[in-house]
Amino acid sequence: MPKPSDAQPDINAIDDVIHGRLRLGVMAYLSAVNPASFPELKDKTGATNGNLSTHLTKLETAGYVRQEKGYKGKRPQTLVHLTDTGRSAWIEYLDAMRALLGQ
Repeated sequence: MPKPSDAQPDINAIDDVIHGRLRLGVMAYLSAVNPASFPELKDKTGATNGNLSTHLTKLETAGYVRQEKGYKGKRPQTLVHLTDTGRSAWIEYLDAMRALLGQ
């Protein structure tokens, strides 16, 4: 019988939606700062407008974030919120990474 330390981690437990570098950065930031504005996320991730928009759409399609479009004064503003589903997925992602690292 294998010892618990000999058990192989389940690589399939890693959420591919979150695991992309930019989406990982967005999820990590939103887990601490929620909501965040689009320019704030752009600044923190170093992404271009189009690249960030594409990745936010992927996270939104998965139900992990919600984008709220409105105005701040006369200027358009997009706020990105981490959803309850997104927070749960983030925690599961972290747990899967810990398991993979053997912690």
